[in-house]
Amino acid sequence: MSASVQGESRKVAAVIAAGLIVGAAKLLTGVRAIWSGTQPKAEQTLYFANHTSHGDFVLLWATLPADLRALTRPVAGQDYWLASKLRRFIGEEVFNALMIKRDGSTATGGGAEGAAASNPVQQMADALQAGDSLIMFPEGTRNIGDEVLLPLKSGLYHLARACPDVRLVPVWIENLKRVLPKGTLVPIPLACTVRYGTPIVLAEGEDKNTFMARARATMLDLRPEYDRA
Repeated sequence: MSASVQGESRKVAAVIAAGLIVGAAKLLTGVRAIWSGTQPKAEQTLYFANHTSHGDFVLLWATLPADLRALTRPVAGQDYWLASKLRRFIGEEVFNALMIKRDGSTATGGGAEGAAASNPVQQMADALQAGDSLIMFPEGTRNIGDEVLLPLKSGLYHLARACPDVRLVPVWIENLKRVLPKGTLVPIPLACTVRYGTPIVLAEGEDKNTFMARARATMLDLRPEYDRA
């Protein structure tokens, strides 16, 4: 099989896999999207959401309209998504994920260029400046404890400074932690909701701590009433 035919076959397989993944996510979770304070727009956007499961970006990605889904790249840890051929195919070819290095290692060759290439915030800034929309999780790691939301990393602030024209949309993913708990291979069918909030902007002269506290508050404000007790 020629390289071109093989490439086309992989593209077809990726499209089919994407349809199956979106369909399975909707079937298992009955997921619905609630847009409050904003609407899905064909504008460059950074969606920042809470993180409790490997399935978070799948659910968020699945609730975007198909035309926006094609333009939006999840930010994913390459240590997990490149660990096997199947994960690599799904991460790279189905989701077109932006693979980031979370262990602080540098790219092959080292030096300043290698360090910059392995800096997650710089990788995300480069992707945004190239015109991509992204899905990111500012907690930096999965929240598997009892805390509602882990402290947010400052990367969101630095991205807001570096890319002031990108919409910053807070997102709250509800119930997925119960659908796919850590260590569980078979999902538990439960209803999930992805809530999109009003975009925020970095105000002129606003300091990091103030902005991060405000971003955190916008995420927490999206929780349903029953989850605020």
